Amino acid sequence: MPAVAIIYFSGQGHTHQLAEAVAEGATGVAGTTAELVRIVGEDIVNGRWKNADAMSKLNAADAIVFGTPTYMGGYAAQFKAFIDTSSEVWMKQGWKDKLAAGFTHSQNLSGDKQSTLIGLWVNAMQHGMVWVSPAAPVEGYEADKVNRLAGYAGVMAQTPWGTERVSDGDRRTAALLGARIAEAAARWAKGT
Repeated sequence: MPAVAIIYFSGQGHTHQLAEAVAEGATGVAGTTAELVRIVGEDIVNGRWKNADAMSKLNAADAIVFGTPTYMGGYAAQFKAFIDTSSEVWMKQGWKDKLAAGFTHSQNLSGDKQSTLIGLWVNAMQHGMVWVSPAAPVEGYEADKVNRLAGYAGVMAQTPWGTERVSDGDRRTAALLGARIAEAAARWAKGT
């Protein structure tokens, strides 16, 4: 039974909605469990993220999906604090051969979200993880279309300023990523 952990920071709630959609997609695959692991400001002490319970959940998962808003062309400082703490896992190669994927959100259509996804990918590669892309073709460019922002390294989502709900197309794209990583984790566990 594959276990997927989704670790994310959400400043305005949009990235949280995407994390929920990833979890819905993952649990739609028979036998898969998914757990949301939210980074909160209270877990950051003297600039370092500390949450032993959350880290235990990540260590126990077969796949980890990373999510962060894109702020100023990169991931949020709160997410970076988590990444820096994960160097303790890296030293022991604790996530080597786990599956990984990522998603991001910003207010602007571009907002340099690709650089955020590349940062998430680099972190996963340093850990020796195996990156899983969404593999979702572009349906169109309207808000209700899957992969409307043409993200192939991970899920890219955009919500205009002042809009609370992430678009249906972006939510469906995140759910497809969740299903894909769950299916990959099931195959990975079987060795097929």
